Amino acid sequence: MLAPVLHILPLATILRERLLPIPGKVKVHLNQKVAATDVIAETAWAREHVLLDVARTLGVSVEAANRLIRCKVGERLSQGSIVAEDGIIRRTIHVPREGRVVAVGGGKILLEVGNTNLELRAGIPGIITQIIPDRGAVIQTAGALIQGVWGNGRVDASMMYSLIDKPDDMLTVDRLDASLRGLVILAGQCRDAEVLQAAAELPLRGLILSSLLPLLIPTALQMRYPITVTDGLGHMPMNIAAFKLLSTNCKREAAVNAEPYDRYKGTRPEVIVPLPVSQDPPLPRDEETFVPGQQVRMRRAPHAGEIGTLVNLRPGLTSLPSGLRATAGEVRLDTGEQILVPLINLEVVG
Repeated sequence: MLAPVLHILPLATILRERLLPIPGKVKVHLNQKVAATDVIAETAWAREHVLLDVARTLGVSVEAANRLIRCKVGERLSQGSIVAEDGIIRRTIHVPREGRVVAVGGGKILLEVGNTNLELRAGIPGIITQIIPDRGAVIQTAGALIQGVWGNGRVDASMMYSLIDKPDDMLTVDRLDASLRGLVILAGQCRDAEVLQAAAELPLRGLILSSLLPLLIPTALQMRYPITVTDGLGHMPMNIAAFKLLSTNCKREAAVNAEPYDRYKGTRPEVIVPLPVSQDPPLPRDEETFVPGQQVRMRRAPHAGEIGTLVNLRPGLTSLPSGLRATAGEVRLDTGEQILVPLINLEVVG
């Protein structure tokens, strides 16, 4: 059975394809060195659309309206430009706001208006290895890679400093002071919106949490610094693999790319710590097959977030305490306890 993989790696070659959602302008070149916060591509993003019903406004048929329309798809128009005119009844239709024509037909005109500039940041520090025309680039780097489960969509980088002494520590407002300004902070659980707001006022350049209360999500999404959650929403300690790797890399530069987790695109929020290498380390594997001996992480309660070792795969379907039958395996937790877990509730750590 194929297994999803959570990357918590001390050293790996990391390749990331960074793309604009729509065509735009790529601002980097091949073999260029970039920082995580560098803008590698940009485009104009229309925030609104305006539909002009030419046929109804002029009181003519759809066929007649199509003949009276004077603009084409892709044309940029300034406010007040004439887009349709009926010389017989001396009526004209003007563009209400500056915009671009995206569709013409059926006696109507659709405009994109309210353009704003959309910037695509690198997300990781590294070297541009491939240019994707009009869309973005592929970036390569080497270093430690720690993936999480939730992010607020922001990107930044700075030196990482730890405020966590053990995996189940809590981050409180009194632990944030001016000495932390401009740093990426490794912390524990967050249960108070005031903590997130205090971090913004310093400001921090990034916050790595073990867990976050669900009711704090709207506040976290408003923060202008990246927030990455390693283990889940609620009250969860940091898994021991992420805790050890992040702790040992404190006082190094860390890039926090808190992009949202999307299982279909294969994207996850992540922390990357660039490290010097003499030769490229192996690429991480995005898919594995469950085999005994693997380090695995529980994805569901009652052991959600805990790390263990897969010691045995049960043949066929196994009857579970819930009454369901599923493919399952025996996992030995770090505490020494051995439990039976459906494979669907596991992911390989590596």
